[in-house]
Amino acid sequence: MSDMIHDEYALALGKEVAIDSVDKELRLLWEADKASTNASLINLAVYSEEKGAIIKNSELMQTITREHACRAILIGIDREDPETSIRAWITAHCNLSHGQKSVCCEQIAFQLTGKATGRLRNTVFAHLNSDLPLVFWWQGELSPVFTERLYSLIDRFVFDSSHWAEPLASFRCIEQVMEDAEDLQPMDAEWTRSFQIRIALAGLFDDPLAARSLEHTTRIRIVIHPDHRMAGLQLLAWVLLRTGWTRNADLGLDTPRGDSFHLETHEGSDVTAVVESDPAAPPIGLIEFSCADCTVRVSRDAGSPYLHQQLDAGDHQIDRCTPANEDDAAALVMNHLSRGGKNSLYRSMMPVFLQLLGGDEE
Repeated sequence: MSDMIHDEYALALGKEVAIDSVDKELRLLWEADKASTNASLINLAVYSEEKGAIIKNSELMQTITREHACRAILIGIDREDPETSIRAWITAHCNLSHGQKSVCCEQIAFQLTGKATGRLRNTVFAHLNSDLPLVFWWQGELSPVFTERLYSLIDRFVFDSSHWAEPLASFRCIEQVMEDAEDLQPMDAEWTRSFQIRIALAGLFDDPLAARSLEHTTRIRIVIHPDHRMAGLQLLAWVLLRTGWTRNADLGLDTPRGDSFHLETHEGSDVTAVVESDPAAPPIGLIEFSCADCTVRVSRDAGSPYLHQQLDAGDHQIDRCTPANEDDAAALVMNHLSRGGKNSLYRSMMPVFLQLLGGDEE
């Protein structure tokens, strides 16, 4: 590693230490700073195989630890490097408590090259705080590193399926993991991106007139950014789960701008659901339910911090704004950590979503 790159890592990641001295060096770090308090409620591990991501993730930790006390473990791996190596750095992210004493969170960063099997669990995870749950944030495509030996240690698994080139295969892997590890809590950033939209839509259907119109729906339209097809399909899967409507796979077809599905209501009525792609849209720009005399709509402009809730039923109108989710994955992770919960709804939604994605034929 060149001196320039070495300095860049040291500036971002702190003091480089020998692998067998990590715990000792952490103790010395706290002994040298009597004015700071070490705070941890979770282990937060962030994994990436992207070159240089470990430095960017250290910057993210400065933001995340302002709101979530944790022991941060950053993991960078270059699996293609023929040389097998591992390096470690330690630092602390500190914030003032009531303007006086600093509350600090430990960070340990590991950069690995070559074959990672065994070293990830036996070396890196040896430095978890064993009394605390492990939140594991996987960035990028799933790889052969993601095995039972890894996910058996995880309490909450965070990922962003919008980055996946082959989402069906990766979701099949996630499905198997959920079967093998019933206590593991999956959290897809694409699912979290629809959280406020789901709340806003459910709020509109609390209106008696909107509720009565639901079974008369003839069309559902969802507009998403091209990078966020998974968010759109998961939102539609949630609609099917909540309404109990079924998909008629024989009539489904792809449209030039997205996906089209034919649904059937409890009364046997046909509903066309379309997921359209628009490069000018935010991750999720619109969900709209239409019938002959009522339209229920939640929309958002790109970059806007607000959702627009609308109900149009002739003389009966609702028009109001409500907060939107942030688009950034780090902000979504922080939001999810704040809410907690077991995310059982995601597990329930998954089989319906996989059907829409093309992983099952009815």
